[in-house]
Amino acid sequence: MRFSLAPTLVIAALAATGTIALAQTNGGNAPSTPGAKTTSAGKEPRSPDGKRYLSQPLVTSIYTADPSAHVFGGKIYVYPSHDIDVKIPDDDLGNQYAMRDYRVLSMDRIGGPVKVNGVALDVKDVPWASQQMWAPDAAYKNGTYYLYFPARDKQLDKNGLGTFRIGVATSKSPVGPFKADPKPIAGSFSMDPAVFTDANGASYMYFGGIWGGQLQRWKDGKFDANGSDTDLGKDDQPALSGKIAKLNPDMKSFAETPRDVQILDEAGKPVLGGDHERRFFEASWVFTRGGKYYYTYSTGDTHFLNYATGDNPYGPFTYKGHILKPVQGWTSHHSIVEWNKKWWLFYADTQMSNKNHLRNVKVTELKFAPDGSIPTIDPFVN
Repeated sequence: MRFSLAPTLVIAALAATGTIALAQTNGGNAPSTPGAKTTSAGKEPRSPDGKRYLSQPLVTSIYTADPSAHVFGGKIYVYPSHDIDVKIPDDDLGNQYAMRDYRVLSMDRIGGPVKVNGVALDVKDVPWASQQMWAPDAAYKNGTYYLYFPARDKQLDKNGLGTFRIGVATSKSPVGPFKADPKPIAGSFSMDPAVFTDANGASYMYFGGIWGGQLQRWKDGKFDANGSDTDLGKDDQPALSGKIAKLNPDMKSFAETPRDVQILDEAGKPVLGGDHERRFFEASWVFTRGGKYYYTYSTGDTHFLNYATGDNPYGPFTYKGHILKPVQGWTSHHSIVEWNKKWWLFYADTQMSNKNHLRNVKVTELKFAPDGSIPTIDPFVN
């Protein structure tokens, strides 16, 4: 399928709900939408089981997922994965997620036109990488934009697949093109990098993911090429933790050995591996609000976005609840950003395709209770 290189969408805000609805003025070729059904001409799309969606895709000319949103210079930039259509069955290794480049979305405001920019980085231009450009993130410092990305290297494991490493690329423009460093970040592994810069200017990378993200193969600090394809299989033991490492001032290297990001239950004990509704799976994202550090993440196979809070970037973080109930599709991967005195949750589902590997990015307002807790969002509307 061919895609337009410069599509524009007009997103009309629904003032009553704080969500968005789609009004398309797209001159490109939009993907077909077998996963959504329309009741009649002009009516809103529905899920395969007839539910109304809380929000509509930001763009329809390409498939996008894993949105990392940032505000640079007052403008909103979203760094998503770029899903492509491949004839690979779903599996626990994530082979169906065969993405090979990045395209940055940009908008002057939430509710305004959304632009899909040109190719920011392609796997063929990363010397150490073999395939699968999964969920990225970005940061800005001293006139340079940094794109952080996971990809498989060229050393094959028991499944004939490379080991996930995390790379960095730079540009003078937030939309690229970005030039990748010749080697991955030393000491990096697994996937889903998310860079958080604290009020004092220190930056930290959170990363890691189990199953296809291979975090379970690093339990002893060294990669086990013949290790488990899912998790450790120890449901009564503390769950695997995502990782954190402080970045050096160059924003391209770790200042320390990565540490565990521990999630505790209400009794102060580590969440266990068998607690699939609360344990970490992938998609770390951190922000601060009201003096609290919010560590947010996906539970993977139970399809929740969760949050936990702590008093410093390293944690430990105490589990608090679900941010988002399961969407249509398998994965939930998100970001949370403050813009125009409101907070926004960027996420993805499979509305356009009803296929797990062909997703579309969405956004909705995130609310906070007076005590700082987050009311759970339902991605469908009654």
